[in-house]
Amino acid sequence: MKDYIEERAMDIANYIIDHNATVRQTARQFGISKSTVHKDVTERLTTINPSLARQVRIVLDVNKSERHIRGGLATREKYKHM
Repeated sequence: MKDYIEERAMDIANYIIDHNATVRQTARQFGISKSTVHKDVTERLTTINPSLARQVRIVLDVNKSERHIRGGLATREKYKHM
């Protein structure tokens, strides 16, 4: 694996942990696709730094469990301002 990919995966992981960011927010911040973010933190990071990968997985699991609530709140705000 190329060095810049490993470095990017580490940077992405640290950003997700520090900001409790979603995959979508992280992709926007780094200017890459959601699928690249997901691949970096689920596949590549496990071989580079397994303990960091576990920490990221915890944040991503929390985000996944809350996404239906966030969607409902976003819809509520949308129609509240109409």
